[in-house]
Amino acid sequence: EEEEAEEEAAEVGWQEKLFSQFEVDLYRNESACQTPLDRQYREEILRLEKAGGRKNCRIFTYTDHDRFTNLEEHCRKVTDSDHEVPSFLAERMANVRRRRQDRRPIEASSLKSKIITWEPSEEFIKNNHVINTPVQTMYIMGDLGPYGKLGHREYEHVLGTIKVDGNGVITVKPDFTGTKRAYRIELDGEKREVWKYTIENASVQVQPEEEEREQRVFRDLYGRHKEYLTGLVGSEFETTLPGTLRLFVNGEIVSAQGYEYDNLYVHFFLELPNQWSSPAFQQLSGVTQTCATKTVGWDNVAYFCYPFTLDVFFTQGDESEDSLPQWPVLYFEVLSLDFWQRYRVEGYGSLVLPASPGLHMLTIPTWRPVELGTVAELRRFFIGGSPELEDITYVRTPSTFKGERLSRLGFRTETTGSVTFRLYCLQQSKAFLETSALRQRMQSVLDRLGGFSQQSSVYNVLEAFQRARRRMQEARESLSQDLISTSASTV
Repeated sequence: EEEEAEEEAAEVGWQEKLFSQFEVDLYRNESACQTPLDRQYREEILRLEKAGGRKNCRIFTYTDHDRFTNLEEHCRKVTDSDHEVPSFLAERMANVRRRRQDRRPIEASSLKSKIITWEPSEEFIKNNHVINTPVQTMYIMGDLGPYGKLGHREYEHVLGTIKVDGNGVITVKPDFTGTKRAYRIELDGEKREVWKYTIENASVQVQPEEEEREQRVFRDLYGRHKEYLTGLVGSEFETTLPGTLRLFVNGEIVSAQGYEYDNLYVHFFLELPNQWSSPAFQQLSGVTQTCATKTVGWDNVAYFCYPFTLDVFFTQGDESEDSLPQWPVLYFEVLSLDFWQRYRVEGYGSLVLPASPGLHMLTIPTWRPVELGTVAELRRFFIGGSPELEDITYVRTPSTFKGERLSRLGFRTETTGSVTFRLYCLQQSKAFLETSALRQRMQSVLDRLGGFSQQSSVYNVLEAFQRARRRMQEARESLSQDLISTSASTV
């Protein structure tokens, strides 16, 4: 601090006790010492006086054990309003004793049973509703009384607060001054004294050897803590076998739009190719609710928001090295239901489950088979019903087809609306953790699954060829005709 000709500087360590004039005067009187801490302070003050007195004058500290620290934390306001009404949470926080408590060692078996409290009481909920991270606090104070009148409590002001919580986070308030201007404290009184003070970090830089040793200790500590947590949690989790890929899909049929009739519903099922399997309890088909449409823009849209989950496994076999594995395919048909409970097929469609994990929004167009002639359309309008597929897999390649070429000559269809899907795909495989040949082998299978990667690679080659051809044409057009004719004649 400084006041014209009066300055004082003090270097304070963590939880270092510097006595104020008030404490020196108080603890000199033995009758004022009631607690063991008071008697300890009295002994320290007497020793200081024998050694020539305390070196600090106006700067002193309150440590974590002092009564001031407890009162300061208990009485602190949340806002600077004079008419503040503390909220429920502020009242609860005011009563929390955020002090570092002695932790008794507890057996792992008893801890394991208390990881989750299945039936928490109201008292338990109240106590755990507030943040109760253990904190150690220290206050750096200033006695800003008039010259020669030190030791009055009304002149004590907090210059800085240092807190260290149980997670090792150090909080200094206000911050170190650094390049900023000094902090000011203006006193109320006749003279209107203004005190300025700065806070600097005087800690010694850690040597590289000490820092490395500390990092080694931390690594050992974290390793032991990880083993401890692993022992508490256990290993009762589902894992995939080597060479197995688990595909988990959280799906949603969002909407169907652009169809002729109202009151739509969607029937869907998943076809599993060879080497794919699913648990016995997994349902691979479903039907949505019937949904009335609303007009959005030019389309009639039915919003289903129908959720479904798919959990399937791919097991790599030896034959998959040469043959191309396939991804599961989701087949679906859209139908309408009218007032007389007559249904009509509105469209067929399919989608291959995405080969990459993450969120996928897919809008799949559909079609329906049609009969030529007016009678078929009259029948569809008046009594319902329409041509249907006996095997819905005919949307792609029928499951019963074994030939080389599939002809659809003479099969008449009509384009109808579209269905929107939202798919959240997760993939689980030990191959993702391996760095050996198993990962490379599994990755090659993943790359080949579904045929998407092969198609995209062909498209990439074609696009690169088109780009090169365009660049060659542009370069040729930019050259002068004389140069081209000369080079041609030379060749």
